[in-house]
Amino acid sequence: MNDIIHAVFSAQGFVLGTLVPFLFVLTVVVFVHEMGHYLIGRWCGIGVKAFSIGFGPEIFGFYDRHGTRWKLCAIPLGGYVKFVGDMNATSSQPSTEEIESLTDAERQVAFHTQPIWKRAATVVAGPLFNFLLTIAVFAVLFSLYGRPVLEPTVAEVTAGSPAEKAGIQPGDRFVRVDGSKVETFADVQRLVSGRAGDAITFTMLRDGKEITVTATPAPMEQQDALGNKVKVAVIGVVNNVELGQPRLISYTPAGAVVAAVEETGHVIERTGQFLQRFALGREDKCQLGGPIKIAKMSGQAAKLGFEWLVQLVAFLSVGIGFLNLLPIPPLDGGHLLFYGVEAVIRRPVSERMMEMAYRTGLFLVLGFMGFVFWNDLFGC
Repeated sequence: MNDIIHAVFSAQGFVLGTLVPFLFVLTVVVFVHEMGHYLIGRWCGIGVKAFSIGFGPEIFGFYDRHGTRWKLCAIPLGGYVKFVGDMNATSSQPSTEEIESLTDAERQVAFHTQPIWKRAATVVAGPLFNFLLTIAVFAVLFSLYGRPVLEPTVAEVTAGSPAEKAGIQPGDRFVRVDGSKVETFADVQRLVSGRAGDAITFTMLRDGKEITVTATPAPMEQQDALGNKVKVAVIGVVNNVELGQPRLISYTPAGAVVAAVEETGHVIERTGQFLQRFALGREDKCQLGGPIKIAKMSGQAAKLGFEWLVQLVAFLSVGIGFLNLLPIPPLDGGHLLFYGVEAVIRRPVSERMMEMAYRTGLFLVLGFMGFVFWNDLFGC
């Protein structure tokens, strides 16, 4: 019995080692996302009935002076803000009868009676706050720890690799990758790692002269910093201390924010690139995971230290923000799509069309959730 208790509740056990880090990561990301909706909604004069972390039965909660119910619910896999006029957690368009059932005071502050720009600002604020969270995390980490970098120089070329076939040689220095200027070896890895099978043009500096070569990265299984097996695209070049000349870039607070914005932009770009390639069947399905994989990664990150756990929060926040901007009801991007159509045709989309779109979108979202759960449990 003691062995079981120790396995569950020790720092390496399930509760403290996995469940607590997972709840921390997910709660922070969800809270910031919903807080974006809440703050901008309140700023736009929209009434808020409830702010919930989690779904299902309420564990505990309280009312604030504005009449908003703040609550924590039993199923911690998301959250929502329920505005006045919302008839469900997805903020889908209520029917005419439902709107007419509101009092005059409620109609004035109801979400669906507001101008398009207020509704759009409130909806887009959730993903935007996710991106701002990532920027804040990166800015703090860059300020505290700086950024270690290597010069983009080739020390070795793997035999038979795409780089060798392209004519890249030891001593060459990367200047541009597909027209994008590179300053560090990490820049090269970033621009190559997600493009297996794509022909990429490299501009190299050799003996003081620029030359251009083309190489097609090949997928290779590696271990990430958390010990997970991941597939990344490589061309087969290696750096070392002698040619890489490792150094640490230190940042002022303002410089850290600028670097954090840039890094967040790179993460958003790679996320979009991955999802596009995945939709075309060009990425390994096992690269996508759901709550179980996130829980596992949370436990792994926690063992490495709190800063690793915070980095996981930053990357997951970008993913949540990006996915919510996809133009699929009932995601935030689906709402924005309807507002865009409404702005063009100068009237709300018909209830029938909106209902059909929400049913289709909900089917797609549930299908995606089922897919990642299957990956977590059986697929990979």
